[in-house]
Order: sequence, then C-alpha cells, then structure tokens
Amino acid sequence: MAEEEELFDLLIPPGVPRTAIRAIIEKYDVDLVDRAEQLNFANMDGDTRYLLAFRGKKEVLEEAEKDLRAMVLDFIGKE
Repeated sequence: MAEEEELFDLLIPPGVPRTAIRAIIEKYDVDLVDRAEQLNFANMDGDTRYLLAFRGKKEVLEEAEKDLRAMVLDFIGKE
C-alpha cells in the first residue's frame, strides 16, 4: 500500500469573498472542506462552529495563503 501524503487545512476567515475562494480553488490543487472548530471568545466560549477551509499539501497551501491574503486586502482597499 502506498504511503499517503499528509494534508493540511487552511481556515478561511468569515467574510472572505466567494470570488476569492473560487479563484484559489481554480488556481491551486486544493479541496474546499468544512471543519468544526471550537471558538473561545466573547459570548461564544466553547461553541463549536463549522468553518470553511482549503485542504491540500503544505507547500501549496502556503502559496494559496499568500494569494488569498492579497485578494482580501485588494477587496477591502488596503495595500
């Protein structure tokens, strides 16, 4: 049996435009998944929420993260 390569998740912050999510999926070899995360801030202490994430190889996600950050900053008008 072939050894599987380890996959990582890059959480997508709430509010990221769908166009940016779609662009990352089209450009990189990643899957869009949902992931349960326990939130511990404000009045959500201990609440579990499902957040979107990109799943893929670490090196690919590092590049995707750079592009995603640039797209979000461009979207909100910051350089």
